[in-house]
Amino acid sequence: MKRFASLLLCAALFVALFSACAGGSGTTTTTAAPSDDPSWIGTTTAVSETITVTDHAGHTVEVPKNIERIAVCDIYPLASVLTVFFNSAEKLVAIPDASMTAAKNGLLGELYPDILNVETKCVSGSINTEELTKLAPDVVFYSASDESIGDTLRNAGFTAVALSVNKWDYACIETLNQWITLLSTMFPENDKAAAVKAYSDEAYAYVQQRVSVLSEDERARIFVMFQYSDTNLMTSGEKFFGQWWCDAIGAVNVAQELPNDNAAPVNLEQVYAWNPGAILITNFTKAQPADILNSTIGSDDWSGIDAVKDGRVYKMPLGMYRSYTPGADTPVTLYWLAKTVYPALFEDLDVTAKAKEYYHAVFGVELTDAQVESIFAPVSDAGNVILN
Repeated sequence: MKRFASLLLCAALFVALFSACAGGSGTTTTTAAPSDDPSWIGTTTAVSETITVTDHAGHTVEVPKNIERIAVCDIYPLASVLTVFFNSAEKLVAIPDASMTAAKNGLLGELYPDILNVETKCVSGSINTEELTKLAPDVVFYSASDESIGDTLRNAGFTAVALSVNKWDYACIETLNQWITLLSTMFPENDKAAAVKAYSDEAYAYVQQRVSVLSEDERARIFVMFQYSDTNLMTSGEKFFGQWWCDAIGAVNVAQELPNDNAAPVNLEQVYAWNPGAILITNFTKAQPADILNSTIGSDDWSGIDAVKDGRVYKMPLGMYRSYTPGADTPVTLYWLAKTVYPALFEDLDVTAKAKEYYHAVFGVELTDAQVESIFAPVSDAGNVILN
């Protein structure tokens, strides 16, 4: 019996050694005692599994299969995307200040109040790796456009995953689809890639088909006001989200001649020279349409511009996040923008119904009419944001 027990022990050790050396998506180790040992109380199995993903910076990353704690560095819309992706904020342990400001002043904080208690200081501005370590994140997301942050995170021992906002030429629909695809790979039990792609692609195709009938003279000429104060006026040239939004609804971005990657500084004199027929204000500024229509900011006088004369100044929606960027709101924002700029062409489009349908079908979120209306009437404080 002793010899038989010894053989059993050797066999168990061989299985453990083989499992540890086999590799694959994870490793399994097992320890066992002979069945004739009265002190043995059972078998202990320790399992550590990972999933291999390729992030948007081209890194091959081994992430835990069961991710419970997530930190987000400098991808401001991602905290909201993750929250609706999980239909919960419980996995988030750190998000940037800019994300928190939007959550506090938008629908996200109302639907998911737990997000308002998430830590922000350690991932706002420069990354405080010491404080971030205390939060013990299983994975940390950062922007693929800043590899220095990725290096800092990896050198500090974090599992870092890069997501990109501009790899797809600032195309909001494609960027959202790519984000959800990567998240669905990391969290297969929450896979929403097909559903999000179906709805977002449908919205884009619908709008593009409608606006294809517009002649060159009928295309709206839009000035995108990214940021505005008494000392600062920023817009979108051809290499920023404003260009994509204009293209998506068949409009003309009056500032498309500007080659700046990301936001471009301009002055009011230049805006007068462009003389846009509509002005689109983002939620990265506290400015509201009334401020432009009544020229209440600084000493600027907007009264001579066609968009102001015709009262065609609009504030972009703020749902789960500032809708100028890619995010969970992108398909709904596209419907809203198309109808806002071309009301006659989209007279039969019920944007409220589209919003409620989209959030229910894809994310399981039930919105009231009042909540949808709040998306399209954002408060000024959402624009109180300092960009890193």
